[in-house]
Amino acid sequence: MDPRTWLADVPTRITDHPANRIDELLPWNWNSASPATHMLAA
Repeated sequence: MDPRTWLADVPTRITDHPANRIDELLPWNWNSASPATHMLAA
């Protein structure tokens, strides 16, 4: 994981991210794929 990419991505996601799933944004759980990509995969 690139820390700069993580730091650039997480602030853009955190406002719309559900509080009960905030652990997904932690560095060791983070995936750089966009939220839309996650929705398509589900």
